Amino acid sequence: MTELIWDGKYDKDGRRVAPVRIALPFQTVETVNESAQARAQQYDLWQQGQPTAWRNRLIWGDKKYVLPSLLAELAGKVNLIYIDPPFATGADFSFTTTLPESDESFTKEPSMIEQKAYRDIWGRGLDSYLQWFYETVVVLRELLAEDGSMYVHLDYHVSHYVKSGVLDEAFGPEAFLSEIIWQRTNAHNITPRYYLRIHDVILVYAKSQAYTWNTQFTQYSPEQLRRYKPDDEGRLYTGQDLTMSASTKARNFEWRGSRPAANRGWALSYEQLERLWAEGRILTKVDGSPRLDGMKVYLDETEGKRVTDLWTDISRVGNTSDERIDYPTQKPEALLERIIRASSNEGDLVLDCFCGSGTTAAVAEKLGRRWITCDLGRFAIHTARKRLLSIANVKPFVVQNLGKYERQAWQVAEFAEGDATQAPAAQLAYRRFMLDLYRAQPLEGHTWLHGVRDGRLVHVSGVEAPVAEGDVRQIVKAFWKITGEAATNGVDILGWDFAFELNEVARQMAAEANVHVKFKRVPREVLEKRAVEQGDIKFFELAALGAQISQQDREGVGGTARDHGPHVTVTLSDFIMPPDDVPEDVRHAVKHWSQWIDYWAVDWSYQGDTFHNMAQTYRTRKDPKLQTSLSHTYAEPGVYAIVVKVIDILGNDTTKSLKVEVR
Repeated sequence: MTELIWDGKYDKDGRRVAPVRIALPFQTVETVNESAQARAQQYDLWQQGQPTAWRNRLIWGDKKYVLPSLLAELAGKVNLIYIDPPFATGADFSFTTTLPESDESFTKEPSMIEQKAYRDIWGRGLDSYLQWFYETVVVLRELLAEDGSMYVHLDYHVSHYVKSGVLDEAFGPEAFLSEIIWQRTNAHNITPRYYLRIHDVILVYAKSQAYTWNTQFTQYSPEQLRRYKPDDEGRLYTGQDLTMSASTKARNFEWRGSRPAANRGWALSYEQLERLWAEGRILTKVDGSPRLDGMKVYLDETEGKRVTDLWTDISRVGNTSDERIDYPTQKPEALLERIIRASSNEGDLVLDCFCGSGTTAAVAEKLGRRWITCDLGRFAIHTARKRLLSIANVKPFVVQNLGKYERQAWQVAEFAEGDATQAPAAQLAYRRFMLDLYRAQPLEGHTWLHGVRDGRLVHVSGVEAPVAEGDVRQIVKAFWKITGEAATNGVDILGWDFAFELNEVARQMAAEANVHVKFKRVPREVLEKRAVEQGDIKFFELAALGAQISQQDREGVGGTARDHGPHVTVTLSDFIMPPDDVPEDVRHAVKHWSQWIDYWAVDWSYQGDTFHNMAQTYRTRKDPKLQTSLSHTYAEPGVYAIVVKVIDILGNDTTKSLKVEVR
């Protein structure tokens, strides 16, 4: 077979460049829509070392790490894969958002990590794209079950290269099933010097010949229905060809005075033809012999017209569509419904590693399939979560990432070179690297304070654990010890993660000690060498959230009997969002703090494991107003930890922890 060669396919020694295969443990950061009873059952199973019930998974992370990390658990177990990889445009990584309760909108440009992803894909043009895509497909094929198939959604830029150069090589040419042409739009009223481009291509490959297939049908057009005519009983029927193209003579026999043409044969066996004749299902010529196009097919016995590989009946998501959620690469649910129905069954596992707006997960959920979807963009994960929550009776699902494990692997690779004996030196190199990115000068000889920038001391947290209240306490103590050595007016704390409620509690604690503290989140882009080399890493300050608790006894308030009991309400009172990523004119349009918030949720009984989304409210296109209070009735009195999570209009999350003594 002819091979397509691209720059980067082989190394300097002529060996095929293999995909990254770093397997990392997943961290569950949120459980969504799980009842208290199911939560307790899951916890009991986990404590007993028993397998817990399946949870669908929404994963924030780079598929380069996510897919290999799925292999240990799911190799050979995924029944259907649909992917809609980025086309040759940076728009795949940007989105337009509107400031709620105003007419102001702005485009959120790609983050550094998304810019880096785009450069990795298209940085060297087609060569880098094909290598990037090959590395993805190799791992995806390993995840497919023997009855599995994969749908690859592409446009005119690369579909021909991907088919011949990547998919045929990874799966084998014999695994190719179909090239679907989806007419996604009508011709626009323009006159370019080429034929108007109105379609995408979807390539379909199977893991083996045992692939799942459920024939799909569409309604007949008026022209097709006109071919049906009534029989003596008034039933509508049409004739269907009894022959087919055939290279063998085995079925080119004479039957009841008729014989197919030389290059054709009967589509049915002799016994099947005789059975249809006996049932009166064969049309005849004047001389009484069967017509070659004479099998009667009754309209009331058909499911419709079989779907072909030309899809002209599914429209894109229009501006007024109820489905529209203003995500740039959103695909219509009808498209995914046809694919999922055709190539999977209820209970099967569907995977999409380019989540986007979450269409694949949403349709899989509605059709009773299990699903896993992931995306590099934080906003995509937030968009998909909201979309899934809008589905009636959505099953519990989890939000995951690779968290500290991805960071630990990066730290070892970058600073220790795999030598555990170099841990102290690696830690020092890591801190200097971070200080350089933050444009701070190193400060030697101190455990909790590591640098100075613009008259402020700097603490660099490790990659393993979130910055906690105890850490801040030690930093404040160290601040007062060092004050005589360096003129400072506060401390900047650089952290990858921060404990719940830390922003408010630690600020208050530091203020009492007369220390001005700023918490700066280390962006994930730091993990990407090219993003670092570009030199525009930004450390954003944490947002601040205000919330209050009130409670009353429901008895006598007019609720039903089941409402009786301690009733607690959480009300948002303030939200301060560092506006670094928002244009100045949009910032000036903010008249109330709630306009920064797109979504918020509450865990009414946080138990220190993971955030359990037990209630939520969010803006939608139909209902852009934000509810600022949520209530809950507790079954029993006691002291409960409540965690509130807010998602701002850019997809960033902020949490706050509260305690309530329920009477």
